[in-house]
Amino acid sequence: MGTNGSTMLEPLRQGLPPLDPAAVSDAASCALPARYEAVRDARRFTRGTLDQWDMGDRFDDVCLVVSELVTNALRHGLPADTACAADREPPVRLHLMRWTERLVCAVRDPSHDSPVARETDDFSAESGRGLFLVDSFSDSWGWHPLAGALSGKVVWALFRLPRSGSE
Repeated sequence: MGTNGSTMLEPLRQGLPPLDPAAVSDAASCALPARYEAVRDARRFTRGTLDQWDMGDRFDDVCLVVSELVTNALRHGLPADTACAADREPPVRLHLMRWTERLVCAVRDPSHDSPVARETDDFSAESGRGLFLVDSFSDSWGWHPLAGALSGKVVWALFRLPRSGSE
């Protein structure tokens, strides 16, 4: 199952459903600062990107998942003392990648801790529901640690896209 060749996005493919990296038709990413306004920025970036890709009809589901992944990265993926140092790259990064029949949202953060879906029956609870929402609204999701120069992990969610055309 190994991949040959190495690209910047290689870590995002580990553990993903088999997707040919050469067949990526579109990819976009944005760095997000360690502030909660970053969730709004991520939503705006996602809307703009999906509009460009003529996928505005998927915006609600994708945006909900992006919001949850970014919120989790900010809440659980950053050291408590993370300040917005101007000289450092923002610690969280959102990647959107599109194949013919798949869209993948991936969020990178500096933590090595695995994302944990808290078992909770209290659906009014503010915290702990995020990964259940990700699981409900995406077709599959997962995470993996980053290798090489980048430390941390990537949490990804995959959306199946309808075939376009007359097939």
